[in-house]
Amino acid sequence: MIDLNFCMRKEYPIGNLAARLAGEALAALRAEPPGAGLDAEAAVEALVAVAPELQEPALLERAVDAALALVRAGGREAGEEVAAALVAGRLLPALSSNRAALGRVWAGLLPGRGEEGDAAQRVSRTLLALTALADLLFPGLDGDGGREGPALDARLCGGFWRVVQEGLTDGDGLCRKRARYLLKRAVEVSDQLRTDCTCPPDNGDEPSLFWWSVEKNDKLLQFWENYILIMETLEGNQIHVIKPVLPKLNSLYEYALSEKGCWLFHPSWHMCIYKRMFESENKTLTREGVAQFLEIYETKRLPNSPGFSEFIIGPLMDALSESSLYGRSPGQLIGACPPLGMKLQKFLSTYLTLLPEEERSSFLLKFIQKMTSRHWCAVPILFLSMALACIPSCKALGTEGLHALRDVLQCTMITHQILLRGAAQCFLLQTAMHLTDVEKVSLPEISSFLMSLRPEESLSRGTILWMELCDWLYTHDRCFRKSINCHAEHQERTSLSVYVHTLVEDYLKAPASKRENCFMPDWFEAKLVATMILLAADVEEMKNKQSKKSNAERVELKSFLHPLLDVLLKLGTNAYIPTLKTDKSLQLLLKLLQTCLLKQSSPQDDVVLSFLSNSVMTAAESILDFVLRRLTTSELNTVSDLDRCNLYLALLSELVNLCSNAGWKKGPSIWNFISSLINASIQNLQETGNKQESKLGEQIQKVVSMASLTVVCEIIDQKPELQLKSLHAVETLKGFISSVQLNQVLKKPSYIEEKNSLFEESTSSQGWGKIVASYVHDQWVCLHFILNKYHKFIPLSNDETLELSLLAVQRPIRTLQSAVEALTLLPSDQVLPVFHCMKVLVPKLLGSSESLCIDAFDLAWKVISSLSNTQLIFWSNLKAFVQFVFDTEVLAVAASSKGQAYSKIKEIILKLVEMSTARTGVFNTVLSYCCQSWLFPTSDDTGALENPFSNAGNYSELITEACVFGMVFRRDQRLIQDVHAFVENLGDECAANVVTESTNRDDHYVRVCAVKFLCWLDGSNTLHKMFMEDLVIKLLDKDELVSKSRTRYYVNSLQHRIKNRLWQTLLVIFPKLDQNFLTGTLDKIFQAGFGNNQASIKYLIEWIIILILHRYPQCLEKFWNCFCYGEEKLKTSICTFLSVLSHFDIILENTSEKKPILKKALLVVLQWCFNHNFSVRLYALVALKKIWGMCKALCVEEFEALTPVIESSLHQVENMHGAGNARKNWQRIQDHFFFATFHPLKDYSLETIFYTLPRLSELVEDEWIPLCKFTRYTDISLPAAFHWLHSRTELLNLKPSDWSQQDMGSDLVEMDNQTEWTDVQKKIIPWKNSSPDLDLELVFQDRAAKLGKSNSRLIVVASLIDKPTNLGGLCRTSEIFGASALVVGSLHYINDKQFQHLSVSAEQWLPLVEVKPSQLVNYLQQKKTEGYTIIGVEQTAKSSDLTEYCFPEKSLLLLGNEHEGIPANLIQHLDVCVEIPQQGIIRSLNVHVSGALLIWEYTRQQLIKQKQLK
Repeated sequence: MIDLNFCMRKEYPIGNLAARLAGEALAALRAEPPGAGLDAEAAVEALVAVAPELQEPALLERAVDAALALVRAGGREAGEEVAAALVAGRLLPALSSNRAALGRVWAGLLPGRGEEGDAAQRVSRTLLALTALADLLFPGLDGDGGREGPALDARLCGGFWRVVQEGLTDGDGLCRKRARYLLKRAVEVSDQLRTDCTCPPDNGDEPSLFWWSVEKNDKLLQFWENYILIMETLEGNQIHVIKPVLPKLNSLYEYALSEKGCWLFHPSWHMCIYKRMFESENKTLTREGVAQFLEIYETKRLPNSPGFSEFIIGPLMDALSESSLYGRSPGQLIGACPPLGMKLQKFLSTYLTLLPEEERSSFLLKFIQKMTSRHWCAVPILFLSMALACIPSCKALGTEGLHALRDVLQCTMITHQILLRGAAQCFLLQTAMHLTDVEKVSLPEISSFLMSLRPEESLSRGTILWMELCDWLYTHDRCFRKSINCHAEHQERTSLSVYVHTLVEDYLKAPASKRENCFMPDWFEAKLVATMILLAADVEEMKNKQSKKSNAERVELKSFLHPLLDVLLKLGTNAYIPTLKTDKSLQLLLKLLQTCLLKQSSPQDDVVLSFLSNSVMTAAESILDFVLRRLTTSELNTVSDLDRCNLYLALLSELVNLCSNAGWKKGPSIWNFISSLINASIQNLQETGNKQESKLGEQIQKVVSMASLTVVCEIIDQKPELQLKSLHAVETLKGFISSVQLNQVLKKPSYIEEKNSLFEESTSSQGWGKIVASYVHDQWVCLHFILNKYHKFIPLSNDETLELSLLAVQRPIRTLQSAVEALTLLPSDQVLPVFHCMKVLVPKLLGSSESLCIDAFDLAWKVISSLSNTQLIFWSNLKAFVQFVFDTEVLAVAASSKGQAYSKIKEIILKLVEMSTARTGVFNTVLSYCCQSWLFPTSDDTGALENPFSNAGNYSELITEACVFGMVFRRDQRLIQDVHAFVENLGDECAANVVTESTNRDDHYVRVCAVKFLCWLDGSNTLHKMFMEDLVIKLLDKDELVSKSRTRYYVNSLQHRIKNRLWQTLLVIFPKLDQNFLTGTLDKIFQAGFGNNQASIKYLIEWIIILILHRYPQCLEKFWNCFCYGEEKLKTSICTFLSVLSHFDIILENTSEKKPILKKALLVVLQWCFNHNFSVRLYALVALKKIWGMCKALCVEEFEALTPVIESSLHQVENMHGAGNARKNWQRIQDHFFFATFHPLKDYSLETIFYTLPRLSELVEDEWIPLCKFTRYTDISLPAAFHWLHSRTELLNLKPSDWSQQDMGSDLVEMDNQTEWTDVQKKIIPWKNSSPDLDLELVFQDRAAKLGKSNSRLIVVASLIDKPTNLGGLCRTSEIFGASALVVGSLHYINDKQFQHLSVSAEQWLPLVEVKPSQLVNYLQQKKTEGYTIIGVEQTAKSSDLTEYCFPEKSLLLLGNEHEGIPANLIQHLDVCVEIPQQGIIRSLNVHVSGALLIWEYTRQQLIKQKQLK
C-alpha cells in the first residue's frame, strides 16, 4: 500500500495522487468477481486512505456508489461477506467524513419500500453499515459540534426505523443485536440532547415511528428502557427467565396509549416483540406470546391500526398454524375447549367489532385466504374455523369470500381425522351464513359452495346445521343477488324456488348425443341439484309450518320433481330417450333418495321423504322396466357402461327399499322383476361362458350379469319381508352359483379386434384389472349367499356325501382352496366376500384340513397387515377377518386339539395386540366380537358347541391383555384425542357428531369392554368361576412380574399404569370370588402390599384387603402376621397395612365377638405409634384413633390399663405446638380422602374405581375413565342387576389433597419437626418420581434438544452435602456442563435463598432427584443394574488419579459430605475412587470445587470421543 505521507515528502501533488489512486482502486473493485481476492481488499484500503483528500464530486460519487454496491451485493459467499464487512466497517466511515459523501451514503443505504431481492440479507448488510456509521448518524455525536445544525439525524428518517424494526425480528442473532444497539444509541442521544424531535409519519393518520419530547423525557426514557429490556430478555429463549419480564409489556401499552385512546407510539414496535416470541424455537414461549397478544388486545381494546391487520394475517397466523399450541391447560377437564381456542374466539370477535366497517371485508378475505396458503393441520383449521363461526353476524364476505371458504374446505379434506374434518366443515358453513353479504352473492354461488361439504361428514339432512341453513335461505330469500340465468317472471314465488326450478330444467335439458355410448356424466351436478331440491323442499315445509298450513300441498316440491318424473315415466316405454338424459335423470333420482334419508327419524315422520317416495313409486315400474332392459340385453357393452351398471344397481337397491317400506303388494311386481333379472343374467353368463373367444361387449355383459346377481343375492338377504326365497328363479340361481368356476378371470380382448373400445377403456376410470377383480369379487358375494343359506349342511370333509346338488357346498375343501387362491389374486379392497365365505367354511374344515385353514389364516393376516388404518376398507376387512378367525367354533376346535391352529390363533392374538399399539381401535374390534360371541352367542355362532364361553378360558390372555391395555401416548396423539373429546362434547350442535359413524376406537373402550364382560360373569356358574379364578392368578402373576422388572418404575410410567389397571380389574372381580379361592390367594395379595408401589396402587390394594377382611373376618389371623416381619421388609409397606386398620370398623362390621380382635389390633398399632419414622407414627395414630374409638364405644374394661397411654398419645398429637409442620401434617392426613370421606363399601362402584380414585390419586388424566364411556359403549350392556355405577357425591366432589401416603425406610431417624414433610408427601420412593410423565433421560433429552445442549449420561449425586451454597453452585455447574441429573438429599433446598443465589435458576433446566442419605445404598444398587459406574470423589489407598482416569459414558459421581467425606458404609458400594492430584499443604478442596473439576474432566473426555467419532 502506498504511504501518502511518503508522497507528501516527495512533494507530489496530493490531490492529483489521491484522485489517481482512487480511480485505480475503483477499477479494481469493478473487476469480476467483485469483492474477491487480495486486490479487492487492497483497493478498499487504498480508498480508505485517500477518502479524506477526495474533493472532486464526480469521483466522490463513484467511490460512494462502489462502496454501496459492495455492501448491498447479492451474494452470500464468504469472500463477499468479508468484503461487505470491510467496506461497511472501514470505507463508509472514511467516505462519510465528507458531509456531501455522507448524504449520498445515507440515501443509498436506506432502500425504498418494496425493493426486490433477498430482504434478510439486505437488512443484515444495511445494519452492518449503520452500526459502523453510528457516530455520524445522530446529532451531537459526530465530533462536529461547531457547525450550525446537525448534518444528519437518523431519528427523523422513517426508513431508518423500518430497518431497525426489521433487524429486531431478524432470524440472525447478530443482526438483532445491531438493531438493538442502534435503538439504544438513538434513545441515549435523545435523552442527552433533551430537544423535541419527530420522525414524519408515512401516513398522516398514523403515529410517528419515533418522537421525543422534553416534557415527557422521563416517561419516554422509561418506555424505551423497558422495551429494550424485553427485547434483550427474549434473546435468552427461556420461559422462566422471560416470564417475569412480560408484565413490563403491559406497561408499554400504558405508555403507548394516550388518555383519548390514541396511539402515541407506532404499534409496530409492539409487533416486533410479539413476532420475536412467535418465531421462538421454544414452543412454550410461542404459546405464551400468542396467548398474551390475543388477551391483551381483547382487554385493552387497542385502537385500530393498519399494521395490526397485516400482523394478524402474517406472523400471528403463522404462529397459530402450530398444532401443539392448542393443548389443554393443566387441570382442565378432558373435552373442554383449550385456552387458545377460547381466546381466539374472543379476540376475533372483538377485533372485527372494533375494526371500521369498510375494512372488515378486506381483512376477513385475507384472513380466510391465509388459511389456504399453506398446509394446515386439522387442529389449527378446526379452531380457526370455530373462531370465524363465532364472529357476530355482519355483511363482510362476497363472492370472493365464498370462494376462499370453499378453498379452505378443500384444505380440510387432507386430514385423516374424519370427525375433526367434519367439525371444521360445519364451522365454515356457519361462517358463510353469518358473514356473507347476501346482496353480493347469488344462489348459484351459494349452491356451488355447498357442494364442497360432504353429506356423510357435515351437511346431512335432518341435522341442526341443515335446519340452520334452511332458515338462513328462507330469511334472506329476497335478498340474494339475481343471477343472469334467473327469469324475471314468477314474482310470487321465492327466489330459491325459481332458482331450483330453473336448475332442474337446465339439468335435464340434455341434447341428443351423436354417440350413444358416451361416458357417464359427472356426479357433481346431480349432487348439486338434489341438494338444492331438498333444501328448497324443507324451506317450503318451514314456511308452511310458520304459516300454520300443516296440510298444504307440496307445490314447490311437486314442481321440482315434475320434469324428473316426466322423464322417468317414459323410460320403460320410450327407447329413444338420449342416453345422457337417462343417465342424468337416474343420477338425480339416486342422489335424491340417498340425500333425503334421515338417520334420526322414521320415513313416516318426514313429510318430504314421504312425498318423494310416493312420487317415485308412480314411476317405479317404468324405471324397473328400463333397468331390466339395460342390464339383460346387450346395450351395456363398453367399459364406460360399467359405470351405468353400477348406477342402475345402486338405484335398484334404493327402489327395493322404497317398495319394502311401502309394502311390496302396493308397489310394482318385485317378484317378476327379480325373476326376470335372475333368468336373463344366468342365460347371459351361460352363453358367453361357452365361447372360446369373447369380444369386449360379451365380456362386459358377463361382468354386468354377475354384478346383477350379486345385488339380487344382497336383496334376498336384506329384505326377507319380500319373500323372494320362494321364487323358482332363486332356486335356479343357487344351482348356477354353486356350479360356477370360482376365480374365473376375463381374458382381455385383443387391441386389433376392439381398438375403438380399448381406446375408450384407456380413458375410463377403470382399468381391465379392476374390472376382472370386480367380477371375481361378485362371484364370491354370490357364493357367500349360498354358503350362508346352507352352512348347516356343509360336510366336515370331501368324503361325506350330501343330498343337495350344490357343488360348492358338497366340496368345501375345494371351495376353501379357491378362497385361499382368491386372496392372492384380488386387491385388498375386494377380499371382503372371501373373508365372509371363510367364516362359513373354516369352522367346518378346521378339524379335517388344519393346514389349509392355517394357510387361510396366514394369507388373511397378510392382507390385513398390509393395509393402513387410515383406509376405510381396513376396518371392514379387519372385522371380517376377526369374525372368521375368532369364530366360536373355530376357537373351540383349535383348543380341543391344541395343535398348530391353536398356536396360530395365539400368535395372531399377540400380533393384533402389537398392532393395536400403533393403530388405535384394532383391539377394540377383536375384543368386542369375542366378548359378545362368548356371552351372547347367536344360533349361527354356537354351531355344535354346547357352551361358547369355554373359549374364554382357552384364550384368557385376550381378556388379560384387555384388562391392562393402553399406551402412554405421545403429545401429538394426546392432543388429537383431546380435540376429539372436545368435538364430541359439542353434541348434536355439531352436525359431525350426528352424521359421522361412531367407531368406538378410543383405547379406553378396550378396558370398558373387558370390565363389562367381567360384570356379566356369575360365580355360581362353573365355567365362569374357573375363568375368573384363572384370570385373577394371571393378573397377580403379571403384577409380580412387573414389580420385578428392571424397567424404571416412576409415577405415571407404563409400568405404573399397568399395575393400576390390573388392580382395578381385581376389584371388579372380587365380589364374585368364593372364600376358598380368596383364602388361597390372600398371601399373594399381601405380598403385593409388601411391594414398593405408587400411591394409586396402594389405595387399590388396601381397598381389596379391607373388603376381603370385611367379608371373611377369619382371614384376620393371616393379616396380623403381616406385622411380624422384620423392619427391612416392612419399610416400604407398613403404611399400607396401617391404612387398612384405619377402616377397622368396616372390617369388624359382620363380626359378633369384637373384643379380642380389638385387643389384638391395639397391641399391633401401639408398637408402631412409637416408631422413629414420623410418617409411620402418623399412620399408626390415625389407625389408633379409629380403633380406640371402637373400644370406647364397646366400654371394654380390660382396656382400662391402656387408657392413660392411648389418651395421652392422642391428646399429644391433637395439641402439637412448635413450628407447626407436625400439626399441619396430622391435620392433612386426617382430612385425606382415604381416611375422611372414602367408604370401602358405599363407594364400591365403577365410577370410583375407574374415575374418582385415579383422579384423587393424581394419576395422569389418560387413566381416568368417566362413567359416560361405560354408557356410550353399547356393544355390551351392563347386566340389569348391576347397580354399582356411581360414586357417592361426597367423594366425587372432592379435589386431590396435598397429602399422599409415603412409606419411609424404618431405619431413617428423623426429628419430630420433619422439615421434609412440610409440603406434599408422596406415596412412592422419591427418586422414582422425578419425572411425572416420561423417563428422566427422555425428559432431559427433550429439553436438551430444545436448548441445543448435549446429552450426557453423567449423574451427580450430592445427597451427602447439606450446605445450600455448595448445592447451588453444583446445580449451576451441572446444568452448564449438561449433566443428566443432580441428586440431592431434599428438594426443599431449592427454595433456600442461598441456593438460588448461586444456582441462578439452573434448577429450572436441570432434572433434580430427591434421594435421602439413608436411601443411597438402594439407589446406587439400582443404578449399577442400569449399567452406571459408581465413582466416588475420595482419597483412598487405591484411588485413581483424575488425570489418568478414563470416565465411562454412563458415570455416576458420588460426592462426600463437607466434613466427613463419603461414609465408610458407602465406599464399599463404589466401583472406583478418584482423587484430584494436589501440590499444596492443605489436603482438601471445597466439595463444590472438587465436583466441578470432575464434572469438567468427564465433559472434556466425552467431547474428545465425540470429535473422534465424527
